[in-house]
Amino acid sequence: MVAIQMTDYMLPILIVYVVLNVVSFMLYNIDKYKAKHNKWRITENTLLISGLIAPFGAVIGMHYAHHKTQKVKFKLNYIFLAIHVILIACIILL
Repeated sequence: MVAIQMTDYMLPILIVYVVLNVVSFMLYNIDKYKAKHNKWRITENTLLISGLIAPFGAVIGMHYAHHKTQKVKFKLNYIFLAIHVILIACIILL
């Protein structure tokens, strides 16, 4: 088994990645709140871009808020999530 060695730059990158996923989660929940209260909404493009950058937060946010789960183009978040999982696995294993 390959031992993962934490380098100086990995921790800040991990922190930024976690923060981006939290922001993505919050965007989906905020948009759901705004949809329920007839307020100005977050654009679908913004939500999809957040899913591209931070798909863990997007997918969890979609399911937690029961928001955008039936829209076909938001199924892209699952593809983005799979790509991120593969990239993370490659980074860890290489």
